[in-house]
Amino acid sequence: MDTALFRFYADLNDFLPAHLRQRPFPSPVYDGTQSVKHLVESLGVPHAEVALIVANGRSINFDYLVQANDQISIYPPFMTIDVSPLMQLRPFLPQPYRFILDNHLGKLARYLRLLGFDALYFNDKADDAELAQISHDEQRILLTRDRGLLKRSSVIYGYCLRTTDSEEQIKAVLHRYQLHDKTAPWTRCLRCNGLLEPVAKERIIHRLEPKTKLYFHDFRICQTCAQIYWKGSHYDRLQTRINDALH
Repeated sequence: MDTALFRFYADLNDFLPAHLRQRPFPSPVYDGTQSVKHLVESLGVPHAEVALIVANGRSINFDYLVQANDQISIYPPFMTIDVSPLMQLRPFLPQPYRFILDNHLGKLARYLRLLGFDALYFNDKADDAELAQISHDEQRILLTRDRGLLKRSSVIYGYCLRTTDSEEQIKAVLHRYQLHDKTAPWTRCLRCNGLLEPVAKERIIHRLEPKTKLYFHDFRICQTCAQIYWKGSHYDRLQTRINDALH
């Protein structure tokens, strides 16, 4: 049977069986009729995790039909090297980055909002097909632990979290997309993702508890759901989370 030689780099190896990691290995090809995208995903690696594919020394796109004896190198996003002239797999991700999270990442969604990022999260109100389509239509990065979700053809931008710990997840996302200097804490609603704006105490005083009326004077309100925020007993705890995430 004809084969091509595949080599996956860096953290793309997380998706491979142990015996295939960090080394070139042969994989069957069938009459040159299968795309590199199909073959990469058949090996367990979601296309959304791939930033660059090189075949026989030249950059290719996902539609490339793999031939016998091809040498294929597959790379994740580069953090410190600019390879943009070589990249052919997808349009450049527009900034500021926006996110959509699957139904199991509620804590991470709150973390992202706390840091000021636009992070959609529907709890159990959206299925995989809807999440993938919203990600596509709104050019949002789809965050999930489900590699199958990232293999959906409509997904353009995505990242598969490797851990279930929300504190490690936020650090991974900040590192992956180089977001440490793009945070804007306390500008988004933790509940609905809406933007916050200052509000005069007199406008919302009827909604405040007696001690809150007495001891606090600076307030913000969500433009979307009207949730009120102030520097109460929760503030120091959340500020500690912000500091931990950024360092």
